[in-house]
Amino acid sequence: MLRADGLRHAFGHVMALDDISFSLAPGRTLVIFGPNGAGKTTLLKVLAGLIRPQAGCATVAGGRGAIGWIGHQSHLYGHLTVTENLLFWAALYDVPAERRRARAAEVMRRLAIADQADRRVWALSRGLAQRAAIAKALMHDPQVLLLDEPFTGLDLAAAGEVRALLAQLRGAGRVVVLATHNIDEGIELATDVAFQRRGRFVHFAPRGAHESAEIAEAYRRAVGAGGAGGTAGG
Repeated sequence: MLRADGLRHAFGHVMALDDISFSLAPGRTLVIFGPNGAGKTTLLKVLAGLIRPQAGCATVAGGRGAIGWIGHQSHLYGHLTVTENLLFWAALYDVPAERRRARAAEVMRRLAIADQADRRVWALSRGLAQRAAIAKALMHDPQVLLLDEPFTGLDLAAAGEVRALLAQLRGAGRVVVLATHNIDEGIELATDVAFQRRGRFVHFAPRGAHESAEIAEAYRRAVGAGGAGGTAGG
């Protein structure tokens, strides 16, 4: 469903992607860990079609219209309400007009923001805005979901709700690719794990039965990352 073949991309002399190849079948969730500057965001943008790689290619069954993208920026319009934002993006994604309001109500309910439907985005907390951004990405029912630090700004309860939703999407046969700082948050969702360093995958394998502490130790060995807690770096 999602395939990357020999992806390379540089910004000047900095190699952001260096011969990255992998494939994911329906129902798989790849979680990517890596330090700041490893190229995680660049990889997600290439997969989303937002950056054209200088070499290699990325293909998605169903084309780019089958992708839902959640980046560092919400790409929501602050002066519009949550509902108005969702209806606007639904039109861009060619959701049939007669289904847009029902779909907006459904995704807001699933992300526990139905009570924010008529609030303008500028008035939302960081956590609520993040949930609204995820709702936007789900409006066209994508088969592939790409998420860059999706738990940023969410409290424990909201992060748990997002993880539960992503698990449901995986169970429904979607492909999810997620980059996150926090091993404890990310690993709970993973069927596959990658460590990215200086544009390369220095590890790519199914998660198996490994616990988060084992994966954190493997990460430190692979990329030389220090730190405490559950974090994997930038």
